[in-house]
Amino acid sequence: MCLIAVAWQVHPRYRLALIANRDEAHDRPTAAAGFDPDAPDLYGGRDLRAGGGWLLVSRRGRLAALTNVRAGRGESGTRSRGELVRGFAAGAETAPGFLQALVGRAGAYGRFNLLAWDGHALGFASNHPQAHWHDVAPGLHAMSNGAFDAPWPKSTRATAALSAWLARAPAGGDPDDAALAPLLEALADTTPAPDEALPDTGVGLALERRLSPPFVRDPVYGTRCSSVVLVDAEAIVFVEQRYGPDGAPWGRTRARVDLR
Repeated sequence: MCLIAVAWQVHPRYRLALIANRDEAHDRPTAAAGFDPDAPDLYGGRDLRAGGGWLLVSRRGRLAALTNVRAGRGESGTRSRGELVRGFAAGAETAPGFLQALVGRAGAYGRFNLLAWDGHALGFASNHPQAHWHDVAPGLHAMSNGAFDAPWPKSTRATAALSAWLARAPAGGDPDDAALAPLLEALADTTPAPDEALPDTGVGLALERRLSPPFVRDPVYGTRCSSVVLVDAEAIVFVEQRYGPDGAPWGRTRARVDLR
């Protein structure tokens, strides 16, 4: 993932609401969102090259989501970040316990930002610029390829869209595609940010410009999927819209994951 906006304990029905874009090389093999054949409690997309995932939920009321951290072009860690998402979502440890233990081994992975929710607590961990973790306070938050809640243009657009949607969210029943359309449209925004608002992550101005919209359209590397996850007391609604090179629509998956 390269953009996540999350509302935690903001809405009377949706205790956790999340929208996200995953940016990745278009030739990286990926399974569409679905139940994991090896762990049937888990639902989400799967990375078929290194295993793991970027956004997974569990019937047991757990969620994990990941972005990488952009800080120049080199990486030091060798283990796949995606195993952190699967490891937490499939496990039983509390979010604080998992993240605190992760700090000691975080250097083995490429630079990452990780959200973990255990049904009660929401936490964040990263290994850049050094390994750390903290509880996430109730409210609206964003996580992209920099520091948690860094006010990048794409992050502020995503949190504004999520906040506006929650303010008028349907009161009953699972929202249909028409109701969710404003969220997916916000995630599909390809408007570049002005140069004066761009972060400096060490990759050069041209690449900062190309990566600045919420949706990255490119034939080689770009937004592979947009996701909406809504958690209420009974179920998790999970919608994934997939894209191919240059933003070509590649299908949509929708599921209601009933909580046990």
